[in-house]
Amino acid sequence: MNISQACKFLDTQIPDKTKGLPDEIFYFISRITPMVNVDLLVKDKKGRTLLAWRDDEYCGKGWHIPGSIIRFKETMEHRIIETARKELGTININFNIKPVFFHEIILPHLDNRAHFISFLYECSLKDEYFIDNKSLKLYDAGYLEWHDRCPDNLIPMQEPYREFINNTK
Repeated sequence: MNISQACKFLDTQIPDKTKGLPDEIFYFISRITPMVNVDLLVKDKKGRTLLAWRDDEYCGKGWHIPGSIIRFKETMEHRIIETARKELGTININFNIKPVFFHEIILPHLDNRAHFISFLYECSLKDEYFIDNKSLKLYDAGYLEWHDRCPDNLIPMQEPYREFINNTK
């Protein structure tokens, strides 16, 4: 099979490219091109930042700002709302469509998920927002918690956000 035939075959494996990719194809693409994502700097009226616990093979264990990779032909605005829905359990989010910061992450490994271009958006939630950690315990992946200051165990790839979490930027 030549490259053209391989590409045509891959095209048949993705019925709706706007819905995301099968894992194997996503990981292949993430080995050859940067991923573009949105990160949500969610602040409450007290200036605290909403962080989620992460525990995976790519980023390790630690706190992180909720975020997500943009899908094909998806606007950043739509991805912000979808990230809030999936990671925070709400679509009642206010945000400024102009990012407050962006940075590029290039990790030393050469395999899956090694290059990102990340856009940080200031967000707030409606007053009635309640963290619903369901049956999650502290340090379970996806556990949400408000933070007055940036925790020491922020995942390394989000280190550039420390000043935003600490309200010093």
